[in-house]
Amino acid sequence: MQDNGEKLESRINKSDYKVLIVDDVVSNVLLLKILLGNEKYQICTANCGNMCIEQAKAEKPDLILLDVMMPDINGFDTATILKKDPSTADIPIIFLTALNNPSDLVHGFQVGASDFLTKPFNKEELTIRVFHQIKLVAARRIIEKQNAELRATISNRDKMYSVIAHDLRSPMASIRMVLNLVVNAVPADMVGPELFELLDKANKESEEVHDLLDNLLKWTKSQTGRLNVVTQDLDLNDIIPGVVDIFEMIAMTKNIKLNYQAPGSPLVVRADNDMLKTIVRNFMSNAVKFSPEGSSVEITMRKENDEFAKISIHDHGVGIAPERIAGIFHKGDTTYGTSGEEGSGLGLQLCADFAAKNGGDVMAESVLGEGSTFSVLVPLKKD
Repeated sequence: MQDNGEKLESRINKSDYKVLIVDDVVSNVLLLKILLGNEKYQICTANCGNMCIEQAKAEKPDLILLDVMMPDINGFDTATILKKDPSTADIPIIFLTALNNPSDLVHGFQVGASDFLTKPFNKEELTIRVFHQIKLVAARRIIEKQNAELRATISNRDKMYSVIAHDLRSPMASIRMVLNLVVNAVPADMVGPELFELLDKANKESEEVHDLLDNLLKWTKSQTGRLNVVTQDLDLNDIIPGVVDIFEMIAMTKNIKLNYQAPGSPLVVRADNDMLKTIVRNFMSNAVKFSPEGSSVEITMRKENDEFAKISIHDHGVGIAPERIAGIFHKGDTTYGTSGEEGSGLGLQLCADFAAKNGGDVMAESVLGEGSTFSVLVPLKKD
């Protein structure tokens, strides 16, 4: 089986690569031109430093063989000029030199040498060293091409996610509102149990789809850097009750009681209002989703220490297996609630991301079969 190096070598067509030979001695240029021409490389030549710089800009060679001792500009100074010009800076240089002083070698590498060939050079050594540099150039081209393809793929994916979430979110919100009103305003005996059950199922599924689209839109914006963090001083007593109220109607469909325990005094944090609400909404949604009918969900807030406030949502639901707790904010596993509600796992990933962007953290504790507690630490307002 070929290793990666052998596979790369087999893909290299030497005639696709150009070598610039620079030497003021005509016989040296002719010899190198014959040797490398026999290897099928494209060849261009120069006889001094100034001509080398001009040829490098005009011909765009893949490699330069550069003599050190030249009459106008020596090879070291020529290399310095080439490396300072963005259009030629990335072209590898092999110095051709009769010098073998260690200080000259060090200086050569300092000005940008990729390798050295000592005069008089050996044919086999020449072809090996040249091909080694060409392989590096080929590998870099492959990496650059793959990076460009990857960037294009990521860009298209993020655009697709954003379009899907943005274009579907508004009509989905309208459908959700209508179904909420119908389910809560129309008695079951008026439409019959079977139709009411279908309406109730559609109502729950509309909630799930709307939440997924909302999370998807925010996740895409966050990952593409289009979601700005705008922190401000927020009293949790003004923020959290409104989020809890949103879930009262949803909790009622499963006969779940929401117990909100407000702190006795103002609890002011420094955070992005929308991001904080998104975290608590996702925790609340999961708590209701994974709680059995007739149970309760407790929402508490307190000062954790001198730096953070802690918001916790505790349910008495199905719980989480110990092996899943460690990666629950990162894996994005699909899970199902007590009434078959499907979760994408994206919400918890979004919570972890938003908490980190606000200088806080998220955590989960759970006992399988007894319930779970999801918490977020939010930085307190600095005095």
